[in-house]
Amino acid sequence: MRFTSAGHDFDARVEGDPAGDTVVLLHGFPQRGAAAWDAVWPRLVAAGYQVAMPDQRGYSPGARPVERRAYRMDELVADLAALLDALGTDRAHVVGHDWGGAVAWAAAGVLPERLHTLTAVSTPHPRALLAALTSSPQALQSLYFAFFQLPWLPERVLLAGGGRVLTEMLRRSGLATDRTRAYVEAMREPGALTAALNWYRAVPLTSRPVGRPGRVEVPTLYVWGSKDPALGRAAATRTADWVSGPYTFVEVSGGSHWIPEEHPEELLDPLLRHLRQPRG
Repeated sequence: MRFTSAGHDFDARVEGDPAGDTVVLLHGFPQRGAAAWDAVWPRLVAAGYQVAMPDQRGYSPGARPVERRAYRMDELVADLAALLDALGTDRAHVVGHDWGGAVAWAAAGVLPERLHTLTAVSTPHPRALLAALTSSPQALQSLYFAFFQLPWLPERVLLAGGGRVLTEMLRRSGLATDRTRAYVEAMREPGALTAALNWYRAVPLTSRPVGRPGRVEVPTLYVWGSKDPALGRAAATRTADWVSGPYTFVEVSGGSHWIPEEHPEELLDPLLRHLRQPRG
């Protein structure tokens, strides 16, 4: 399907029974919607859910604004709300990985009435991550974030030699070769990598209530891989401090950052239990 948000045209794949609860699966950097979740969504559809997988802002060719301000978290959450409106869905189960997880946390903070449940995959609560930056090795793990703030240079470095640096970065982080190849090829589309990096560059421009939500009351599942090279244990552990509603934490022992692609079974079992829990 195609939906519109703030004048931009977004692509999304929708599968399953429209009469069932809706599950929205949000990808991160440098993934694409359905591709990131192709080991996950068929099980959700088989369980009776309608599953929507958008290519988010900057990843949909029709929603690739140039200015970094257009990638503030305020805009990204508004895109999620526009998707729900286009589906005719008042509330959905929102599942996000990596940057998709950041959008899910923000939506749970500012639009809790539109979420049945929240599932964050790899991504800790933003305030837990902020605290970990000053009290753990997380700052070293996040050095790439500072590099991505620079104009034009990250694009030139990551795509040099046909994307050799980006390819190596993804493979060293635990992503399989075939997935890496597909994601790097997508980032070579005109403007695609700049748009993806603008998610990082817009962080300083995002208002605090959206970018740094308070305690989340939505029933929350957090799935984290113990070998995640980008998001460490300190932030994962502190996330519980920022959820006041029902909360479940699942550690995937030996799991990499790429849980939807590389560890789908470890994600699916707790996710299906989470989606089925009684609602308050």
